[in-house]
Amino acid sequence: MRTLRYVRRPAGAGKGQLFMRMVLLGVLGLATVQCSQAPSSSTPSTPAPSSPMAQATSHAAVALASDAPPIVKVSTPLLASNETFIKVAKDAMASVVNISATKRAAQAPESSLPDDPLFRRFFGEEFERRFKQPRQQPEQGLGSGVIVSQDGYIVTNNHVVEQADQLMVLLGDKRKLPATLIGTDPKTDLAVIKIDATGLPTLPWGNSTTLEVGELVLAVGNPFGLNQTVTMGIISAVGRANVGIVDYENFIQTDAAINPGNSGGALVNLQGQLIGINTAIFSRTGGYMGIAFAIPSQMVEHVIPSLIGHGKVNRGWLGVSIQDISPELASQFDAPDTQGALVGDVFSTSPAGLAGLQRGDIIRTYNKVQVNNPTHLRTLVADTAPNTSVPLTIWRNGKEVSLSVSIGEMPKDVASLGKVGPDSIQGDHALAGLTVEPVKPGQTADGHGVVVTQVEPNSPGDRAGLRPGDILIEINRKVIRSVEDFEQRASDLDATASVLVLIQRGKGTIFLTIKP
Repeated sequence: MRTLRYVRRPAGAGKGQLFMRMVLLGVLGLATVQCSQAPSSSTPSTPAPSSPMAQATSHAAVALASDAPPIVKVSTPLLASNETFIKVAKDAMASVVNISATKRAAQAPESSLPDDPLFRRFFGEEFERRFKQPRQQPEQGLGSGVIVSQDGYIVTNNHVVEQADQLMVLLGDKRKLPATLIGTDPKTDLAVIKIDATGLPTLPWGNSTTLEVGELVLAVGNPFGLNQTVTMGIISAVGRANVGIVDYENFIQTDAAINPGNSGGALVNLQGQLIGINTAIFSRTGGYMGIAFAIPSQMVEHVIPSLIGHGKVNRGWLGVSIQDISPELASQFDAPDTQGALVGDVFSTSPAGLAGLQRGDIIRTYNKVQVNNPTHLRTLVADTAPNTSVPLTIWRNGKEVSLSVSIGEMPKDVASLGKVGPDSIQGDHALAGLTVEPVKPGQTADGHGVVVTQVEPNSPGDRAGLRPGDILIEINRKVIRSVEDFEQRASDLDATASVLVLIQRGKGTIFLTIKP
C-alpha cells in the first residue's frame, strides 16, 4: 500500500523511529487486510447452590440487589436515534462513490535482448543499453467522491485525481462509469469530475458555520478500497488552520475513523446533510489515530461553481500583509485582546489601500464575522466574490473604526502573499547586539530605514526574530531616516521598556516587539 503524505521522512531516520505525518487519504495500489476471528463462546447455565453456605450467599445477593436503585430502561428517543443513524447512513452511502484514478508511470527500461551473459560480453553493455526500451506500467489510486448534482457532477480531493490519465467511478448501485476531470483547486485540495448519468442521488447541503464541538457525525467513504464504509464520531474542533496541508485552511476536525481511501468522501450530520469533504489525517504511522480533517461545506459550496463554470477558482483579494497578534503586540497597540489580524503593510492601489486601511490597523471583523487570526481572514477574503462590498471593523489608535472595502480579484503575482515573518519573541534587552548600515538606493520606497547586517546570537533582537537583511523602518511608531537617527533613538530608550519596531522583509513589512 502506498499513501500520499505531505511530510516526508527525514533522511537517515531509522526504521523504528516514529515521526508525525500529515497523510492525504488517497490510496495507491492494493491493500491487504488481515483479520482474526475471536473464539466462539456460550453462556453457561448457573448451577444451583449445593450447600447451605452457598444458599445463604445467594439469598444475601438477592437482598443486596433489592436495595439497589431500579434499572433505567432505554427511552424511546434513544431507540429513534438508532433508526436515524441507519437512515442517514443509507442516504449518504447512495451519494458517495468510489474513484479509481489511473496514471501511467515510466519504469526502468527493460531490454528486449536475450538475458545471456555471453551475449552481453560479446556485444558489450553499450550495445544493450541502446536497445533498451522504457516500459509503462499503470499506477492506480483509490479515493472517494460525493455526488453533488443529479446530472453527474462529483466533488472529491485534488490529490485523488491529480495527474490521472483515466478516472473510473463506481456508484452505489454497482454501475462503473468513466469520468471526466472538470477542474481542480490545489489551494483547497478540491476537484470536480463528471460522469454521464442522470437521476443520481444527492445529499442536502449543511451549514458548516453553525457546527458545534461535540456534534455527532458520520464519515462515509471507501478506505483501502472497502466500498461504502460508514464510521461515527464527533466534531472535535472547528476552524482548524495552520495545519500545513493547503493554502486555505478552515478544517473541521473529527474523531470519526478515517483511513487512506476516504479522501473525497462525505462528512454528514444527523440531519443527513453534507457538512464536509474528508481530506487528511494526522498520524504517526500513516493510519488512523483519532485526528482527521474535513473541508467545511461552506468552502466546498464556494469552490464548486467556479470549477464547473471556469475550471478554476476566482478568489477575492484585500491587498494587505498581515500577521498574528501576540500579547506583547496587543499591549503595544492598546488592543483589547489578541483576536484579529495585524496589518503590516498595505498595497497602495489595492482594495485595502483605496478603502483607507493603514499599517498598524488590526482587522477585528470581516463582513460581520469575527476574525480569529490571519489565516482565518485570508480564508474569508478568498471566499468572497470579487467586486463585493464588505464592511470591516478595525482597531486603530485605541478605538474601533468602521470601513467598507470593495474586494478585488487576486492577481497572480501576489497570490502567495499573506502572513509573513515570525511572531514576536520576548527578549531581555531592547536593540542590544544589532549592527546596522545605511539602506542602498531603491531598497525602500522613500529611502528611509537602516539595514540589519548582524544580529548577535541570543540577543533580544535575535530572540525577537530579527535577521540580517531586515530593514528597520520604525522604532516605536517613529520613522528611522539614517544610522545616526537609529543610534539616537536607541540611546534614548528605557532599558526596561518594550520596543515596537517595524521592519521590511522581502516584499512585505511586519511589526515585532522586542521585550527586555
